[in-house]
Parts: sequence; structure tokens; C-alpha cells
Amino acid sequence: MARTPDAPCPTAFGYHRRVVTTSVARNKLQLLHSEKLAKLPWLVHAFSTRQGGVSRVYGGKALNLGFTPHDSRAAVERNRELFLKELGVASGRRSWPLISLRQIHSDLIHRVDAVTAQLLVGDGLVTDTPGLVLAVQTADCLPIILADRKRRAVGVFHAGWRGTVKRIVEKGVGEMRKYFGSDPRNLIAAIGPGVQGCCYDVGEEVRTKFEMQFAYASSLFREVKESDPVREKYPLLFLTARAPGHSELPARLFLDLVEANRRQLVDAGVLAKNIDAAAPCTSCHTEQLFSFRAEKGVTGRMMAVAGIRG
Repeated sequence: MARTPDAPCPTAFGYHRRVVTTSVARNKLQLLHSEKLAKLPWLVHAFSTRQGGVSRVYGGKALNLGFTPHDSRAAVERNRELFLKELGVASGRRSWPLISLRQIHSDLIHRVDAVTAQLLVGDGLVTDTPGLVLAVQTADCLPIILADRKRRAVGVFHAGWRGTVKRIVEKGVGEMRKYFGSDPRNLIAAIGPGVQGCCYDVGEEVRTKFEMQFAYASSLFREVKESDPVREKYPLLFLTARAPGHSELPARLFLDLVEANRRQLVDAGVLAKNIDAAAPCTSCHTEQLFSFRAEKGVTGRMMAVAGIRG
């Protein structure tokens, strides 16, 4: 989906890239890191990209980390091995456990202290236990990482528009306060790659749901009036009985999901200066990132992960 001229997509942000050449895949494995989170020496974190894996179904050697219908399980498992090794939490056959979720666009958040046999269902994970890698998967929805610099606790959250309406990241701050005694002023937040306001075309029903929840909802949406060269050249073809006499194309509606979640973090007490919120747009940068919308559903999954060093 092309971005509109009046809403340029960010291409650089407060994150830095780490690029290595993997001997197995023989291509560049690229991870993104928040500069704010990187200042915490006890924290392991990253946002994966599509680059540096062994999957061949999504164009080249892709780092697909999700068990999608198109990719083989063996390829995904190998990609996860490469990913964890580059994170520095795997060596030989020993690795930190990777804990993920069956994501359902909810506001369900789980506290995790150990590996469980049962697959967790929800869209958020929090822990203060060292040696675990918490993960959420995305391909347009926002991945958000929270880290308490005082209590050494972390949380990862998956926020699409449904989860955002349900205030998942705001509730995530609340869960960290409840379980770990976190002071929101000590939380560092990073909003990772996702579809941006330049490309996130939504329906009127989405705006209605946001207006029911947030007083500032109107500031999150942008209307763009469509142009049609045929209508402009032959206006009489589109003459109607309605005043002023011509039918009009409906305006396209774009949602700024990043700002919606940044506002929730601030409202929950996180200091604005402690929030990284300028990651690139997945839809604009499919050469680097997976995008479910831009690739019409045939795409892989990225991961946002966080863990605590012992």
C-alpha cells in the first residue's frame, strides 16, 4: 500500500541495527535494537527483521520466526536457532527458553516465571525471572517492549488496533506495577516496527470504536480525499440527484497506531522521554520487514523479544 505524500514514512529512528553474516544462511542477519533499552546492561532485547534466515518461501533467505502455513517447520526452527544465537542467549545445545503466545488480539497478559507445557493464549507477557526470552510475533501490528530499570522486570506486548482499543499496553504497565512494584516513571518503552499512519487504512467502524474509548481519538485519524482523473475530466458522467449534484468518493481513513500506544504509555505514567516511538513502517519497507497488508497475507512473522540476564 503506497504512502500518501503528506504523511512521509520514517526511515530512520532511535534504534540501531546489528548486522552479522551467518555461516549457515550466507546472508546478512539484521536485528533492530532500541537505543534507550540498550543502555540497560542486564537487558536482552531485539526486534527481528526479515533478513538473515533460511526460509525461501518469502523471497530469498528470510528470517521467518512464525509457524506460518507457507513455510516449513524445519526452516522456522532453524531461523529461531539463528535468532537466539545472535541474541547471545544460545550456545551449542543450551539456550534460554523462548516463551511465546497464541495471539488473539486481546488484552490478556500473563506473568511468566518458568516454562510451561501449555501454550499460553493472549497478547502480553511479563516477568522478573532471569533466563527467559519473552516474545510476541508481528507482521504489521505493533510490538512493544517495557523494561523496569530499577526492578529489573520486562514485558512484551502485541498491539493491533483491537488490542489498542482494549488498552493492552496501558494494562501492561498496570500488571508490572501489580506484580513487580514498578513505578511507571522508571519504565523504558520501545515501540517496534509496525504499520504506520502513512499506510494504515482502516474503516469508519474502527474510528467509532476508538471514539468510544479515548477523548483524543480524533487526533489519531487522518482523512485523505480520493482523486479520480476520470471524474475530474468527465464530471457529468457522475451527476446525481443529491445536492450539490455530484456523487463524491469516500475519504480514506488512516490510523496512527503508534501515537495511540504512545499516548496510552504516557497516560499510564511512563515519561515521554523514556519512549522510543519512531520505528520504520512495515508496509513501506517490505525489503527489510514483513507486512501482512502489503504482501496480501503471504508473509512471515517477526519477533520482538526481551529477557533478563542473571
